[in-house]
Amino acid sequence: MTGPFPVVIHHNPACGTSRNVLAIIEAAGYSPVVIEYLATGWTRSQLLGLFAAAGLTPRDALRTKNSPAEELGLLDPSVDDEALIAAMVEYPVLVNRPIVCTPKGVRLCRPSEVVLDLLERLPPGSFAREDGELLIDTHGHRIVK
Repeated sequence: MTGPFPVVIHHNPACGTSRNVLAIIEAAGYSPVVIEYLATGWTRSQLLGLFAAAGLTPRDALRTKNSPAEELGLLDPSVDDEALIAAMVEYPVLVNRPIVCTPKGVRLCRPSEVVLDLLERLPPGSFAREDGELLIDTHGHRIVK
C-alpha cells in the first residue's frame, strides 16, 4: 500500500462499475493496490473479514447477474452462508464487485460513487463515469443526486 492513506480495490477489469471505481480512485491521486480477484481467488477467512468490515452478509455480496449463481442453486433462500462462502471460494466470480478498503472503511462500491465516501480527497475538476454521468463538477465538488 502506498502513501499515508492506503487504498485497496478488489477489482474485475471486465466490469464497468469496477473500472469506474478504479478510475475515480486514480483521478483522486491515489495509487491503489489492485487485486484482480478472478485471478487470485478468495480465501474463506478473507471473505469473512471483508464482509464483516463492510457490514455485508454473504447473500448481500452474492453476484447474481453474469455469474453461475442460478445454475449452482445459490439463489434459493435456504442456501446458508457457509455454502455461499464455499461457492465463492470455488467460483470467485460469485462475489459482487468492486470491494474497496481504506482507513475510512470497507464497502461494496455499487454504484461506483460509493467510493467517494471512502476517500480523503476527491478527483480535482469534473469527473464522469464511463456512461457519461457526472459525479464531480468542474469545481471538484461531488454532485449529490
